[in-house]
Formats: sequence, C-alpha cells, structure tokens
Amino acid sequence: MEIKRDLYLNKLIRKKNNGLIKIVTGVRRCGKSYLLFNLFHNHLLEEGVEEDHIIEVALDDRSNKELRDPDNMLKFVKERIVDKETYYIILDEVQLLDEFEDVLNSFLHIRNADIYVTGSNSKFLSSDLITEFRGRGDEIRIYTLSFREFVSVYDGSLDEAWDEYFNYGGLPLILSMETVEDKVEYLTSLFQKVYLSDIVERNKVRNKDELDELVDILASAIGSLTNPSKLAKTFKSVKGKVISDKTLKTYIDYLIDAFLISKAKRFDIKGKRYIGSPAKYYFEDIGLRNARLNFRQVEITHIMENIIYNELRIRGYKVDVGLVEHYSTGKDGKRQKKQLEVDFVATKGSEKYYIQSAFAMNNEEKIAQEQRSLVHISDSFKKIIIVADNIKVRRNEEGITTMGLRNFLLDENSLNI
Repeated sequence: MEIKRDLYLNKLIRKKNNGLIKIVTGVRRCGKSYLLFNLFHNHLLEEGVEEDHIIEVALDDRSNKELRDPDNMLKFVKERIVDKETYYIILDEVQLLDEFEDVLNSFLHIRNADIYVTGSNSKFLSSDLITEFRGRGDEIRIYTLSFREFVSVYDGSLDEAWDEYFNYGGLPLILSMETVEDKVEYLTSLFQKVYLSDIVERNKVRNKDELDELVDILASAIGSLTNPSKLAKTFKSVKGKVISDKTLKTYIDYLIDAFLISKAKRFDIKGKRYIGSPAKYYFEDIGLRNARLNFRQVEITHIMENIIYNELRIRGYKVDVGLVEHYSTGKDGKRQKKQLEVDFVATKGSEKYYIQSAFAMNNEEKIAQEQRSLVHISDSFKKIIIVADNIKVRRNEEGITTMGLRNFLLDENSLNI
C-alpha cells in the first residue's frame, strides 16, 4: 500500500539543490522515513538519478551503529562521492549521530552534495542550531495523515473511514491493522514506551509519574484554556500533589519539542496583539490522545476541534485562538465589556480566516451563539463556521460561511469556497 504524501514530496522537490540542509521534522512514526526513503527516493530515480548517487543511512538501524561516529560517517559518505554529479545524502534520525551539527556543516562544503535529514525532536530548530547553520537549514514539517490522505488509501466507506480516523487517528501504520485490539495496543504502547520514554531519557526527567499525569490532564482538556498555574491547582486539588508552575511549564515544553502537543496562543483581534496566558493545547494526533485516555473520553465536540486545528496546521497556517472585545448594555443600563472567543484565527502570509468549530446549529439560539463573536469582527477577512453535519456550503447576510466538517477536510481549497 503506497500512501501518496504529495504535499510533503512536492516541498522536497521544490527545495532540491537549494544549497540548504533539508530538515524533515515530526513526531516519531508519522512517515518521515517513508517520505525520504520511498517517495523521494523513487522520485529521484524517475528523474534519472543513478542509484549509487543516493546515499542513505538509517541511524536508528543497529547495523549502522558505527556510522553514528562522526568521523566514520564523514569517511563513509566521502568514499562514495566519486564524480562531479549531484549526490543526494539522506540521513534518518540524525540526532543519533554524535556531533551531528559538525558533520552536517562538513557536508555543506561538498559542492555536489544535496543533504536531507530527519529528526523527531524540534530542538533541531533551536537557536543554537540556527546559529550553527547561519541560515543554512530548511525545515519541512511533516504531520500524521490528514483525513484526506487517510481516505485515499482506506479500504471501506467514507463513514467507516471517519469512524476509524476519529478514534485511532492518522499514524500510517494504523491503516495496516485489522483489529481494534491491535490498534489500541499499538497506540498505547507507542505513547508510553516510545514517546514518553524518549522524553524522560532525553531530558533526564526525574519524576516520570508527574509527566504521565500531566499528559492525562492535557488529554482530558483539549481545547480548554489553561496555563501552568491552573494546572498546578488541578494537580493539588485532584491529585493531591504540589508541583511548581516552572516544572509544569518545562514538562509542557518537552511535549511540544517531541511534537506530541501543540500550543495555540490567544490573539486580540481588534488590538492586533498577542495576550499572555492562558493558552490552548491540542494533540498532534487524535488517536494518540484517545489512547492516552484508554478511549474513554471520546467527545465529538473536542475531537472535532482538535482535528480542525491539525488540518489548518497541515495546510501551513499559523493558528491562534481569537479574542474579540464587545461592549453591550446590561439590564441596569450600564455598558459592559465582554470578551468573545473565536476558536481559530488561521493566518498564512496575507491570508486570514476566522473559524468556529460547532458540532451542530439546530436552533436559532445556537446559531446566534456561534455567530456572536464573528459578527463583532470589523475587518473583511473570511468568517467560517464548521459543523459536524454534511451540509451544503452556505453564506448568510453577514458574510459568514457555514460548511460541513467532511467538506472542509476533504477539499484542500475548502476555505476559499
């Protein structure tokens, strides 16, 4: 089964031979290796590149353990470059290579080398590494499968595909598993034995139980505004534990660095400025989130919101939580200031969209509730409400577009309908 990941493959093709190190990042098991070793490799062959001009090393393969030594790696690559044609160097899980910054900088001095690396930790793009490369690194961020990608290879009806995706997410290997037991075991084991163990080992976390419990709390509250201070109070009241704000912030940063969760900051739409905490946190893959809670809290409203957030990020948008200040007159005749929330402010270059996620709008009161924040935005950028039902796209007199969730997810141009 070949999963076409054209969005990312086309990015690699556009960035070919641009003089920069292409750094493919994303959560482990999301398909980085498949993208480079299969899809991109096949593209190079189709373009006429000779097989011996593609130098590939999977550093997480124990048979390549000797190549984790920087001198051995340099020798290995240089011995294979024997003419002036372009050589494509592809290194998987490059964080396992000792002194990898120095090795990659050495590769940059090879004029006929085009370099591609993968890594599972966003520290690759830390200020230290950016300084080291002096602008010579180019990130390609890869996500787990979008619903559109998932449907393209799923063997079943659209309804069945949605049920699978809604429950088990978009990690590619899920598509090859037939039983519920296999999917549950895979996601649960992956989260605990790979992701969290990796975080604990890499960051030398002393109290693994605290990290475990924080993940559970965040998984239970996707789409809710929170901050380390609120989380500390939750730990004290629910868990009976005292944990500092600083420690919780550090743990959250670890989870973000490992691409397990993502943070959506609050943005004052009228004031055009970011507001401090609280913020919202979403899981990079909804199946991992569900597995973390043993598939107990599978609420359509929160999961739908998380999936919309992820889809917007896959499409390349920066996604914030919008805030609109609105003044109204109370029953006592006094003016009152209210803060209304817009679920998502999606921005990419000159594009901007205000988006509400609404499970259903089956009465006038609910319609008014979902539209309230949008009608108080005075600029001309598009305002959209996404509902769970399969409906025809419609637009009202206020210029607010309403569309169904599947329409939004399956049509990559849905925001411009």
